[in-house]
Amino acid sequence: MIIILNGLKEDVPENISIQALIEFVKEGDPHLIVEQNSRYIYPTDYHSTIVKENDVIEFINPDLGG
Repeated sequence: MIIILNGLKEDVPENISIQALIEFVKEGDPHLIVEQNSRYIYPTDYHSTIVKENDVIEFINPDLGG
């Protein structure tokens, strides 16, 4: 299925969860913030939140440090 991930069209497996999507694209940032259709997704919901056709997903990598 086609989604928009960080502004780019991506072909991903159907019925994929946010957690599986993170693993699918090999996103390794432990501080990752995820938005689905402009809504914040809590990390505790990554396993149960399913991505649907044409969803807009944003992976935000905060710059933590000093």
